[in-house]
Amino acid sequence: MAEIKEIGIGLSVLGEHAQERGRRIRVEKGVMALNDQYAAANRARLRAAGVRTLNLLSSPGAGKTTLLSRTLQDLQDSLSMAVIVGDLATDNDAQRLRVGGATAVQIQTGTLCHLEAAMIERALEPLNLEALDLLFIENVGNLVCPAAYDLGEDARVVLFSTTEGEDKPLKYPRMFKSADLILVTKSDLAEAVGFDRASALENLGQVAPQAAILEVSTRTGMGLEAWYDFLRRPN
Repeated sequence: MAEIKEIGIGLSVLGEHAQERGRRIRVEKGVMALNDQYAAANRARLRAAGVRTLNLLSSPGAGKTTLLSRTLQDLQDSLSMAVIVGDLATDNDAQRLRVGGATAVQIQTGTLCHLEAAMIERALEPLNLEALDLLFIENVGNLVCPAAYDLGEDARVVLFSTTEGEDKPLKYPRMFKSADLILVTKSDLAEAVGFDRASALENLGQVAPQAAILEVSTRTGMGLEAWYDFLRRPN
């Protein structure tokens, strides 16, 4: 199966050479404008092929890979799916996702804490887009940098684990404000870790009123049917 390692070095590194404040701002604006051009091209290409694309974002350990692994297995008979995985190093997550027979393309970002649209453009090359219904982009585990980068996705899905504390949306508002769907993961552990569900939902409603919210547990299957219904929706 297709695998890509170290796709691109990232557009944002250009900003490292701009030492003066005014120049740095101009370079960063240029970088983001270029990223947006790549993102628009990705979106047009994917939509033309009839592929719905979801960008999954979260802190490290919130459960993206585990959720995707079960999703790929549970829906393999009804949807044709592939995954692009972003990590600073290793292809461990991509290997886990391939176990069930799914196509997974690995991007190693090196020192970059996020994926960029140019990386996605290159990662699309080995995929047969016309044969796909759904493409997942598993972004680098980080609630800061990835929020700023459009990759050409149709929707953003932000995972928020019960083990992270109910104030996480207040600490990282930009990420949650960009979400179309928020998955509260590891719900089976909520009681054990003392998760204040009411407070968490209140915080999410305050920061991200635009987003739908689903509470799920990959281990027990709680809430997964609602997640699958979301995935079955057309663009």
